[in-house]
Amino acid sequence: MNPQFGNGVNLFFDDLGPRGGAPVILIHGHPFNRTMWAPQTAALTSAGYRVIAPDLRGYGESPVLPGKALLADFADDLAGLLARLGIEQVVVGGVSMGGQIAMEMRLRHPGLVRALVLSDTTAFPETAEARKARLETADRLVAEGMGPYAESVIDKMLAPYNVTGMPEAAARVTAMMRATDPQGAAAALRGRAECPDYRPVLARTAEPCLVVVGADDVYTPVAAAEALHALLPDSVLAVIERAGHLPGVEQPEAFNRALLEFLARL
Repeated sequence: MNPQFGNGVNLFFDDLGPRGGAPVILIHGHPFNRTMWAPQTAALTSAGYRVIAPDLRGYGESPVLPGKALLADFADDLAGLLARLGIEQVVVGGVSMGGQIAMEMRLRHPGLVRALVLSDTTAFPETAEARKARLETADRLVAEGMGPYAESVIDKMLAPYNVTGMPEAAARVTAMMRATDPQGAAAALRGRAECPDYRPVLARTAEPCLVVVGADDVYTPVAAAEALHALLPDSVLAVIERAGHLPGVEQPEAFNRALLEFLARL
């Protein structure tokens, strides 16, 4: 764990595995932190990869910058971090909001991206209704704190049967959400309300891409992943059974198997 400036923001992150290993950066979703990737970090480092797992600005141990954090801000933060680490090209993976940030990195910093891993995410711009909901939720988080929000979304973050059947995973996900600073989470939601359309850049993306989705994801269902897969010129689709929005947490062995098989072909 190290604090490091990326785009002027003092990010905390894990830098694990052999320094000579092929680098992979894993970008967490909202409202989580880098610890959500623990099963993937263990599998990747054991396989010889170097893994960078940052806390995004406003999340985990990284500083909170109230107001609005655009997806472009997150992407520039991470590009700055990688530059300071001397990493010139990296596999960029992300889940949900982290997947959108990965797409933004491909848009803004294409030379950095060796390959993409897009888990449970979408390339579509926000609709007017979705923008309104993001802004209302941001205000709610600031007013009420993270507790009520965490309770209201846990059975959408995880498949409902995993909330009851995997109590340890449910407790870990809930704890991450509750520990997030409301101001940081709200800033990200305000930025996501301005999410652009990533379909044009993805259609031009020649780099290999792995698209992953939980079979029972209600936020970004299998149909959304299939649309991503169809859009990308060189992509593989992995549908993870018995999982919702966070298959890397719910079914880590299946997720890791798909990830390692994809990385082996690069």
